[in-house]
Amino acid sequence: MSEQPALPLVLAGPVLRRLESSRMVIWLVGSQPLHAQLCLPNGDAEVGPMACTTLAIGRHAYIHLIDVSFGTPLPFDVPVDYDVILDTPTGPQGIADWATHLLYDGRRYPNVVLRSRIDQLLHGSCRKPHHSAADGLLCADRLLATPHTPEQRPALLMMNGDQIYADDVAGPMLRSIHSLIERLGLFDEHLDGAVVENSRQLYEHPASYYHRGDLLPALKSNETLRERFFGGVSKPIFTSSNADNHLVTLAEVMAMYLLVWSPVPWQLISPAMPALNAQRQSRYRHEQQAIDGFVDGLPGVARVLAHLPSLMIFDDHDITDDWNLSAAWEQTAYGHPFSRRIIGNALIAYLLCQGWGNNPDAFTELLGQCQRLTTSVDSDGFLLAGAQDALIDTLLRFQQWHFVLPSTPALLVLDTRTRRWRSESNLQKPSGLLDWEALSELQQELLDHPSAIIVSPAPLFGVKLIEAVQKVFSWCGYPLLVDAENWMAHRGAAQVILNIFRHSRTPGHYVILSGDVHYSFVYEVKIRHRQQSPHLWQITSSGIKNEFPRRLLDVFDRLNRWLYAPRSPLNWFTKRRLMEVEPRIPSHSKAGERLWNSAGLGQVFFNAKGQPERIFQLNADGSPPTEFPRRGPAQ
Repeated sequence: MSEQPALPLVLAGPVLRRLESSRMVIWLVGSQPLHAQLCLPNGDAEVGPMACTTLAIGRHAYIHLIDVSFGTPLPFDVPVDYDVILDTPTGPQGIADWATHLLYDGRRYPNVVLRSRIDQLLHGSCRKPHHSAADGLLCADRLLATPHTPEQRPALLMMNGDQIYADDVAGPMLRSIHSLIERLGLFDEHLDGAVVENSRQLYEHPASYYHRGDLLPALKSNETLRERFFGGVSKPIFTSSNADNHLVTLAEVMAMYLLVWSPVPWQLISPAMPALNAQRQSRYRHEQQAIDGFVDGLPGVARVLAHLPSLMIFDDHDITDDWNLSAAWEQTAYGHPFSRRIIGNALIAYLLCQGWGNNPDAFTELLGQCQRLTTSVDSDGFLLAGAQDALIDTLLRFQQWHFVLPSTPALLVLDTRTRRWRSESNLQKPSGLLDWEALSELQQELLDHPSAIIVSPAPLFGVKLIEAVQKVFSWCGYPLLVDAENWMAHRGAAQVILNIFRHSRTPGHYVILSGDVHYSFVYEVKIRHRQQSPHLWQITSSGIKNEFPRRLLDVFDRLNRWLYAPRSPLNWFTKRRLMEVEPRIPSHSKAGERLWNSAGLGQVFFNAKGQPERIFQLNADGSPPTEFPRRGPAQ
């Protein structure tokens, strides 16, 4: 057997994370512990103390978080070249030596622009690799590749949920994940409560592809568990869940992150189709075409992540579908060791690949626990189960996933998944997206700001008809069938968040950025019958690489306009009846549609007061951007 070629030093990154005048945070993954040094070739600022935290996730995979302080502040609104210098046996090497795909034409280095205020940003969510739509992150790549002034550079890229789909994985992607796990020697683990005893048995089991539900314990009491994680439960009206390749182990989720953010790991593997029946082979080949197209765009995606500061927050698919939707769901999912491990592994991976870079100061203790876990691997390459479960227990209690960017205007990113307001009357009812304590903290953060940008993965002001359908299914005891997790689904949470907006000391201008629903819309909102009322904008962007079923969305759009017209009495049955909600009509609308269905990225321009001046949806299919101009009747 021939020896495999040497691994490249860097497997993924650098990904530019938090950027401030006195601080730059960079994430990257190496095939070995790296001695890395940030360099500003043009001397735009004095590089001060640099901390590089390294954490092993396998024999040949190490996460690095480079946290650099600047002795003199970075200049505002000026392009700043940067380089990451690595010590190698042949001498120092920069990005131009080990990651030429990160450089735009004619450039020797990637660069960043620290904006003096947020006057423009990009945002989006829901990037599913095997969806047929083009990758919306390539809209940002085309934007950056076009000659532009520093003032035309977006201040940041806000990724507001479902950066990966841990619960909806194509067969070819799962096969690639397993190939990468083997190539990099990602750590194995023992599995409690499953038919298989450990990760190695899972990867080799005949049911590992498209039949993961068969690997659960065959007990009637686990029927709900089977449906939630692997059953491919049919969801009438909205969507069909495909969880039969649900990621299970920490190694699987970590490999997924590497494969969705970097083209390099794909060059290290040559996965072949596993043994499947004829029907599954057909599905596998169809999915392979979508995955091949996705991989072709990864160099552009990596360029974007190296040039734009990227902030991230989870939504359900980063962990699992309907994550914490109701108290009953939580009891089922966390009450079994196998499902608890599945959720916990995805949460560990989110911490290491997303949460850590948002706000490194909040994760010092957690990272210490992660390092103790990954340095206590046994001689066979297995994580110690007790240490892994202890870390998961800590993560499930953790309450600092949210964060605030000290920008102008202030940017507040909400954790609407782990601090939920659970129903006390019926455990089956949907939980509120934030509990009382989290809502109180939000209000304190907003006090005395003249304007604010709030990132809520789920829209605060959604489509009334869809919310009404979700409410009916919740009344009937089936909230999971229609993803009934909107802000208005829980009376207490809805009332408190609306009262926050009416508080006299909270901002006069709110912009709420959301995703989750796979279509785009913009609402302009005012409080009725009140002078000097706060002004709100709900801006929701389509999926980055996902779309809503087109015909179904057209039906919902049309019915919503009919049933909830300005003078419709149905408006008085909504919790927003004291709000005047004016939808903006997309510029490419052919019949007055309010909802725009196209994968891509949202782009928002702000004026000096923090108000959105122009709102666009950049379409992944290459068609001209769709604008949401201010016009249209009140709703």
